[in-house]
Amino acid sequence: MRRLFALIALAVLVIAAATIADYPGSVDITWQGWEIGTSVGVLVAAVAVVALVLWALFALLVGVVRLPRRFRRNRRERRRRAGEAAVTRGLIALAAGDAAAAQRHAGRAETLLARSPLTLLLAAQAAQLAGDDAAARHRFTALLDEKNGEFLGLRGLIGQALKSGDREDALRRARRANGLLPNAKWVFETLFALEVRAGRWEAARDALDGAARRHLLPEARAAHHRGVILHELSCAAEAAGERRQALALAASAAVAAPDLAPLAVRHARLLIAQDRRRAARRTVEQAWRLAPHPELARVWAELGGAGPALELVTWFERLAAHNPDAPESHVAVAEAALAAQLWGEARRHLGLAIAGAAPAAPSRRLCLLMARLEEAEHPQTAAARDWLDRALAAPPDPAYVCASCGGESPDWRALCGNCDGFDTLAWRTPIGASTAASLAAERLEAAPLLAFPGSRTLAGQSEG
Repeated sequence: MRRLFALIALAVLVIAAATIADYPGSVDITWQGWEIGTSVGVLVAAVAVVALVLWALFALLVGVVRLPRRFRRNRRERRRRAGEAAVTRGLIALAAGDAAAAQRHAGRAETLLARSPLTLLLAAQAAQLAGDDAAARHRFTALLDEKNGEFLGLRGLIGQALKSGDREDALRRARRANGLLPNAKWVFETLFALEVRAGRWEAARDALDGAARRHLLPEARAAHHRGVILHELSCAAEAAGERRQALALAASAAVAAPDLAPLAVRHARLLIAQDRRRAARRTVEQAWRLAPHPELARVWAELGGAGPALELVTWFERLAAHNPDAPESHVAVAEAALAAQLWGEARRHLGLAIAGAAPAAPSRRLCLLMARLEEAEHPQTAAARDWLDRALAAPPDPAYVCASCGGESPDWRALCGNCDGFDTLAWRTPIGASTAASLAAERLEAAPLLAFPGSRTLAGQSEG
């Protein structure tokens, strides 16, 4: 655009010069006794020179007037560049784990750039690296008053609260952070973990529903978590005497997390308590199709009544027909056959259960059942003793194992008793006989704002 204006101006000058050359003329000026006679070209040139001189004087005057402002602007620019260089060096020091250098550069950055979210954040992280929690908290708190720093301050304060064990303060700030940026995944994970660990199941369900709407976690995982929360809400409703509400919540929980047998067991027992035994049988049968479990077999035995032992064998065969290839189906029928003294039937189903466990060796439970069978059918023989010896070295039976820390639990619960992980217990064979003893409990802490060596990370939620 400037080049176009220059070309236009040059063209105007050329045309004006050509016109004056073609029509030279003369000019006479009389003013205050002065008489000036000259040509048009000379007059135009004189006017141009005077205008140029006046413009130069005006530009000089403006430059002098603006000199202090320009000096201040240049000074601010130099401070800004120096401050940015200090921030860069501070980040490098944080990455290198040099706390002293990080604090030194952070202090220089604060001096040069004054209070800004970036300098406050750098200073807070440097203080954390140096172990000065009070200074870090002061900087994070100062971030709350900055227009673009509130979220950063909340994240830092959440980490500080979790580190000190103040979960109530962490929960309060996590709710505030979730209000600022509800689409931030780490905010949901932190808020959700704190809600469930505090037993605030209604609030946890609300947080989970919001995260599911924003697609912050897979649909299957959200549904499974919702089932566990509904189970806990059902327990709370039963404790409050609201049996109808407890039953409705238990039914929804069993549908949302069909792979968790304890949820179906609870639903069935609530139905039995209301003398709805047919509905309870359907609940156990549906659960057996997907997640056969010894506890379901015990409920099924209760539903069968106190009939003759031979009738119980047929009763358990009816249950096993819903998942005929599952080892647990063969074990359930074998135990009923043992009680009815049907040795051949018991041996056949135990053999199928052992074959289903291959290539692994039979578990301790299967070895003990085989020992019972041999002792009952062939007493005073070495066969039972051999199975008892095998049971001592047999692989462990399935248990509830935490997917997060590897800890084992005899009973299912929403939170792992070892690491407080939510919805992490699953019924499976442990890796070792005592996996939990060799693994440290996982602690929930907020992730650092800048990922550097020595920083603690946010405890991720298990896929459960």
